Amino acid sequence: MSAARRQQRVIPGFGLSLGVTVTMLSLIVLIPLCSLVIYTLELSPAEFWETVTRARVLSSLWVSVSTALCAALVNTVMGLVLAWVLVRYDFPGKRVMDGMIELPFALPTAVAGIALTHLTTTNGWVGSLFARFGIEIAYTRLGITVALVFVGIPFVARSVQPVLEKLDPQYEEAAHMLGAGRGYTFFHVILPELRAPLMAGFSMAFARGIGEYGSVVFIAGNTPYETEIAPLLIMSELQEYDYSAATSLALVMLAISFLVLLANAAVQHRAARRSNG
Repeated sequence: MSAARRQQRVIPGFGLSLGVTVTMLSLIVLIPLCSLVIYTLELSPAEFWETVTRARVLSSLWVSVSTALCAALVNTVMGLVLAWVLVRYDFPGKRVMDGMIELPFALPTAVAGIALTHLTTTNGWVGSLFARFGIEIAYTRLGITVALVFVGIPFVARSVQPVLEKLDPQYEEAAHMLGAGRGYTFFHVILPELRAPLMAGFSMAFARGIGEYGSVVFIAGNTPYETEIAPLLIMSELQEYDYSAATSLALVMLAISFLVLLANAAVQHRAARRSNG
């Protein structure tokens, strides 16, 4: 490495930087996750399998995964629309709306859950409107999905927004000059450039939704085999001092989230190779 490039370094050398990074990563992420695995290893494979395949466990996992998937799909579409509006249009209150996107990050999840529950009950402002058509939101899986949409939409919007801001408008102008319509230009010129950030936002919203607790526990109703989510079941197992069952279910949820994020990393790596190649 040349002396000029060495002088460009702001932080200390690779060895010290890597050591600090690995230490912080171990203290914050690796050690807590390893402790979860160690607790689970106290069970034999047969006991672990029996614990995680109980009907109530499978039902709670299905509720968490299915509602998180539906919410992530909704957020992918709505997050794209929201980012498009904020980037491509100027209107009064644009900066306020841009700042409100991150409100679900700052707002305590329990507060969001209570607010959404009051709004979506049959006596609430929103719930009363849908109740006229026989649609119940609160204490149903639809209510869980609504809460997860609220929590997860910033992931998609913030993933797409910077890419959309850097997208060269000359590609769109060239497509229009060649006779392409707006729909064709969007799906064949713009959307391919947004696939990677959309996938990233979808994956993060999906992973967050699987483990979300605070904003869901109030609106879910927590009926076993119907609206009971996996994080609530873990809390129930902990309250009954069944740590092995709680850690086993937590390990399954960890594995699902890890696979989702691993798939996202693979997609991002492939997109980066294409852009560099």
